[in-house]
Amino acid sequence: MKKPFKIGLLVILFGLLLLVRLFEAELFYDPLLSFFKQDYLNKKVPDVEFGKLLLHTSYRYLINTAISLLILWVAFREKDVIKFSVVLYVLAFIILLPWMAWLVANATPESNYNILFYVRRFLIQPLFVLLLLPAFYYHKQKIK
Repeated sequence: MKKPFKIGLLVILFGLLLLVRLFEAELFYDPLLSFFKQDYLNKKVPDVEFGKLLLHTSYRYLINTAISLLILWVAFREKDVIKFSVVLYVLAFIILLPWMAWLVANATPESNYNILFYVRRFLIQPLFVLLLLPAFYYHKQKIK
């Protein structure tokens, strides 16, 4: 793949991640978006449709994961990179979604919402790709 085409494709893929973020309120059910934009530490978590929240969080995670894996594929074009990343994304989902569900179900102002905020953030934001890109690049440079 020629370098200008590769860079253009990466820009488009990162643009897709940006579009998911920009249109998050329209695309996904998440009453916690507005909750965490306020002074939330002394307030009660809003009532949520629990199943719908988990489903939409899962959709968003799946969309971000698919785009992130495409970014990693375009950047490195190595099956081992993709295999490792898929395992990481699946394990993270298996651990973080039930943890978020438990945190939402048991949230009280006394429980400190920061853990909920960060667990949810790993599910709804493409943070793993921002960690994996430099890690794989460094690994690739170290091997050379």
